[in-house]
Amino acid sequence: MTKNKLNITLDEDLIEFSKLYANEQRTTVSELISQFLLNLKRTKSQDPTEIIILDPEFNDSLLETISRIKEGKEKWLTYNEVFK
Repeated sequence: MTKNKLNITLDEDLIEFSKLYANEQRTTVSELISQFLLNLKRTKSQDPTEIIILDPEFNDSLLETISRIKEGKEKWLTYNEVFK
């Protein structure tokens, strides 16, 4: 998919927050906005993946996994180790 540039105007404090948050999450402000808009699109189009994401057990599992990754507690496996 090709990407194009989009200029938006935000309050300075929101810009600074988004930069700090993106840095903490090891991503970009552009990716944050993309994910927000994709989530909004899925919600409006009633995408079935939204149902999965909203499931409390899935959400808890996802947050726990993210936490373990940030803390360096996850062992990364190769493709062959996972799919033997």
